[in-house]
Amino acid sequence: MAERPIVLSIAGYDPSSGAGITADIKTAAACDCYAMTCATALTVQTTQGVFGVEPVRPEVVRETLNRLADDVDFEAVRIGMLGSGAVAEVVAEFLQQRQPRNVVLDPVIRSSSGAELIDQHGVAVMRRDLLARVTVATPNLTEAVALVGSSELPAGSEEVVLGLWRELAGKLHGMGCPAIAITGGDQQEANDYLSIWREGRAEEHVLAGSRMESKATHGTGCAFATALACGLAKGQAIAEAARGAKEFVRRAIAAAYPVGKGYGPMNHLYRLGD
Repeated sequence: MAERPIVLSIAGYDPSSGAGITADIKTAAACDCYAMTCATALTVQTTQGVFGVEPVRPEVVRETLNRLADDVDFEAVRIGMLGSGAVAEVVAEFLQQRQPRNVVLDPVIRSSSGAELIDQHGVAVMRRDLLARVTVATPNLTEAVALVGSSELPAGSEEVVLGLWRELAGKLHGMGCPAIAITGGDQQEANDYLSIWREGRAEEHVLAGSRMESKATHGTGCAFATALACGLAKGQAIAEAARGAKEFVRRAIAAAYPVGKGYGPMNHLYRLGD
């Protein structure tokens, strides 16, 4: 078997394996990559919600990242839940010192059930130190609004979503982020918006989607970001990798089977014959 690109997931631990590092391992395997992981936080979590968060000590995160980087070369890095501002600072330091290729930032701020997954210091570190050091960021609409410093979505945002996407992407480019994929699975049309800054202008892509009625939607943002990172790790351009990631999530939701009493995981391993 040919060597598989190594993708590093820096994210939280979800005991239900619908999101976080264990879900990223499944996604990477399905995308024919090999995942290594650095846990940033432990969560008490099921398909019914997040009940507690315990950030990992920053010193442990720092040593884990540096030991792994001393051992292997990563073709891509996926950054998800960071858990605290102190951990976010360690990850920013790691990116500055090691300068890994193909960094995807999934700026997890709160869970879909409403639990806060990082403090305001952590959000500030994302804005100040992380956005400019990544290849592409993958916020949903609410996260993109939070990153640019707004407290809530404007009224009627679903009706004017394309203009809002452009405005948010422009502000995020202005903060140094070279490419932004704003995911829209929680919007009525389920389209995603990709903006890539090239030679002083934004190259715009609308990734068309269709609304799927499913309870297997836990961890969709993690899967999209990790699948995108895997595409980049295999040499794909950002737009190609984003389209492939969107299709991966769509098919994994369609192939899901019931797990738990709440919003369960997609079937990350559908490509492997499950």
